[in-house]
Formats: sequence, structure tokens, C-alpha cells
Amino acid sequence: MYALKNKVQLIGNLGAAPEIKTMESGKKMARFSIATSETYKNSKESA
Repeated sequence: MYALKNKVQLIGNLGAAPEIKTMESGKKMARFSIATSETYKNSKESA
């Protein structure tokens, strides 16, 4: 089995404390919300 690793950098403000969950396999997962002031508008969006 191949081990995949991804690196992500998120810059913003946490909306609430992260929710940590332990899976049946023993691995842990974190769920969180993040807010940023960055905006993006593509050319296909209507005005």
C-alpha cells in the first residue's frame, strides 16, 4: 500500500474549538471551521 502525504497551510481564524474524534482504527480526526477575509469571484458568476 502506498503512503500518501499532503501538506496544506490554512491561514485564518478558528470559528470554534476543534472537535477531535477517535476512529475505530485508533486514528484521530479533527474537524474545525475556519474564517478568512479573502474573496474570489470567477468570470462565470453573474453580477
